[in-house]
Order: sequence, then structure tokens, then C-alpha cells
Amino acid sequence: MTIGTIILAAGSSSRLGQPKQLLVHEGKTLVRRITEMALMLQKGPVTVVLGANRHAVADELESLPVTLIDNPRHEEGMASSLKMGLAGLFMTQPKLDAVLVLLTDQPHVSLGLLLTLVETFQEGEKGIVACRYGSDGPLGVPALFATNYVDELLSLTGDRGARWILVKHRADCTEVPFEEGLIDLDSPQDLDRFYGRKSLQ
Repeated sequence: MTIGTIILAAGSSSRLGQPKQLLVHEGKTLVRRITEMALMLQKGPVTVVLGANRHAVADELESLPVTLIDNPRHEEGMASSLKMGLAGLFMTQPKLDAVLVLLTDQPHVSLGLLLTLVETFQEGEKGIVACRYGSDGPLGVPALFATNYVDELLSLTGDRGARWILVKHRADCTEVPFEEGLIDLDSPQDLDRFYGRKSLQ
């Protein structure tokens, strides 16, 4: 089974005031960390979508066997980055069984979680595998989509991301628990809580 991975790393981090992709966690920048995890899956091509701070983010991924694709329209919202990521994937590998969507600002994503998503998809009969944040929280990414959902992903507009597809097709979705999925790094307050006001290094 061939699974392509899209890593959305185009955002400007305007609320945070600094590029979240370059925050350091466990000795690596968030974008390097999630990209290395995706490569460790060894399931297919990995495409990283760049936008704001493209050169600094690209430098972090130097030497990694990934496709970097620039989204000049990243300010329009997440949908445009998803579309660019899908284009990059299918240029690299026209025949895919599924697409894995990842963000850079979820520091608690682990290789074990990604492996569970992949195994659940391979062993199940549903077309989507997504993370359930907490015991009764929302569904979200990381998430895997069978390729029959690609057209719907391409039809998204504005700030509508993959979560819209999860909500619409809840009946075709298998859940994987991800208790800390709601923890992302969008604002200075998020950083204070996550790092405990310690050095980002």
C-alpha cells in the first residue's frame, strides 16, 4: 500500500509572532521533527507545502528526500495549501492508495501515533482514519484519506481544511485516540503553557 504524506508548513504564524515551524521541541524544529517521522513510515512520497518564511523552513529540511512545493496563495487559507500538497504528491507518485495530512504545530504527534493510523487504515474497511482529541473532543488531523476523497479535498476553499471532510463523512471514519491533539502552538499563551515559560531550546 502506497501512502503519500502532505505536511502543511505554509502558515505565517501571525498570532504567534514567530514561525511556529521553527520552534524547537525535543532538540529539533517542529517542521524537521514531523518530516522525519513521515519519512520513517516508509510508505510513500512526502510533500511539504511552504509559504511564509519559505526559505528558513526549506533550510531546515535540507538533505531530506522530500518534495518542497511553494504555495504563493497561502494567505487564502489552509485549503490552498492542501491543493498544492496534493499536486506535489501526485506529480511524484501518480498512484496512491491514501493521503496522510499532517500539521507542524501539534508537538505531541509521535511516530507511534502515525504508525497506528496507518495500521488502522490498512486493516480496516473505512475510507478515513482520523484522530479523536480527548474522550469527547473533535475529530482532526493527523488523518488518512483514501484517494477517493481527493476530489473533495481539492474542492475545499478558504480556511476549510481536512476537518470539514471528517465531519461530512463521519460514518466512513475510524477514530484513533489522540488525547493531546488539542494542544497546538498558535499563540504566545500556548507557548507559555507548553514550555512552562522555559527556554524554547
